[in-house]
Amino acid sequence: MFASDTWSTYVTILLVIYAIVIIFFVVRGMIKTKDINDFAIGSKGFPAWAVGLSLAASMTSAATFIINPGFIALYGFSGIISFGFVMPIAIFASLIFFTKAFQKYGSTVKAVTMAQWIGKRYDSKAMTVFFAILSLLLITFIVLICVGLTQIISKSLNLEPFWVLMGLVVFVFGYMMFGGANSMVYTNSIQAILMFIVAVMLLASGADYFNEGFDGFVATLKSIDPNLVKTTNEKSFLFRDYFEIIFCQIVIGIAIVCQPHIITKTLFLKSEKSVNQYLVIAIICMILFFMVVIVGLYARILFPDLTLNGVPLQMDELVSAYVVKTFTAGAGVIIVAGLISAGLSTLENLIQSLSTTISTDLITPLFPAVKNISGVALNKMVIVALAIASFLLSYDQIVNPNVSVAIFAQNGVYAYFAAAFVPVLFGIYFKKVKKTAVFIASFSAVALHFIIYYGRITEYMQEPVNNPGVSAAIAIVISFIVANFLYLLSKKKA
Repeated sequence: MFASDTWSTYVTILLVIYAIVIIFFVVRGMIKTKDINDFAIGSKGFPAWAVGLSLAASMTSAATFIINPGFIALYGFSGIISFGFVMPIAIFASLIFFTKAFQKYGSTVKAVTMAQWIGKRYDSKAMTVFFAILSLLLITFIVLICVGLTQIISKSLNLEPFWVLMGLVVFVFGYMMFGGANSMVYTNSIQAILMFIVAVMLLASGADYFNEGFDGFVATLKSIDPNLVKTTNEKSFLFRDYFEIIFCQIVIGIAIVCQPHIITKTLFLKSEKSVNQYLVIAIICMILFFMVVIVGLYARILFPDLTLNGVPLQMDELVSAYVVKTFTAGAGVIIVAGLISAGLSTLENLIQSLSTTISTDLITPLFPAVKNISGVALNKMVIVALAIASFLLSYDQIVNPNVSVAIFAQNGVYAYFAAAFVPVLFGIYFKKVKKTAVFIASFSAVALHFIIYYGRITEYMQEPVNNPGVSAAIAIVISFIVANFLYLLSKKKA
């Protein structure tokens, strides 16, 4: 047993209250949701602060709060440099670079999904369908969040993960069939505030480890494993050198913004004038959220041999075990609420954007017969199918993890935004671009990512488990070079 009876009782009460609050906002949003456009981007007119909080919550998910600190527990300072500094800085720069231009063009063409935006920008229905198919890769991210949430809830309630996962999937996918964006922006705002409070509590929870100053903290980690305090970690498969830690994370951080549940947030805003306030609020919150990975070091000090009562802890369990063992039942309830918020905020966004893309950009164009079904009804059927697929894949990752569910998720998500990067970049900043050039570059990115990863190409791909960031970064750079070459070639011919 991980948690005491008191802890389990408190968390049970929390889950009931949390569910009631969410249902309230879902019913409120459902009243305003008249068609699929309302479900996708809401009835418009959301205040900048609410959308900014929503972005911060959706970008920093269960991966940031529950899964990534596990990597830091295993590999130390090298992981903090990578996940806590390099990637966030690249993400913030990319958000500033892309946001205003995307919002302006998205408002003009009335796009409600990423696939639609790309298809309309290049006047190509085929491109819309292509990116709708690629969006299926984002199911891997849904799986990561489901696994992370299942771990924290099951440890807090002392229940089998199977039943917790089933209850989670039924509840979340169930309420997402109704509210859509009109409820999601406000639930995300509340979740972001909770996450902010919990981030402070988690970071402060290791204060005792600094009783002898920072040098004492480092000495403690060094006594556990000298590799934990090095800026590179040769024993890891993610942070072996600065190419992985810095170069790859910069490329990934820049491209990661090109995901539908992130970049389309700008379409929720009232006007272009709201963008600056939206970005400031989102970035301030995210700076704190990304620093939560430091908690992984606290967990390693608490579990130096990565076991609890003699039982080995999986990487994805470390933060859950740390929270249950460190906090009292009263404080623990707040922590669990924040960790659940971290997962649900992104999960809601993914379900909303992915189901809309599949129903409007994939099923409707390919199967004309479904036009007799209303967009909202079709979307509900898609959400049911996503729920079944997510449950099966998530349970498999809980029972048979390959080091961490994060590797499974990164492989799929990185492939998606590697493909989306060139179309978004060229679509925003280049006026006359041939769609064939963009498609070739985009297809090349996906193909190269999987060929390098599964073909074990380069010295970085020779471990039992490899780093998807390396294959994705190489694929993004090559696809960018290909796109520029084809663009200059067509310009020369013209």
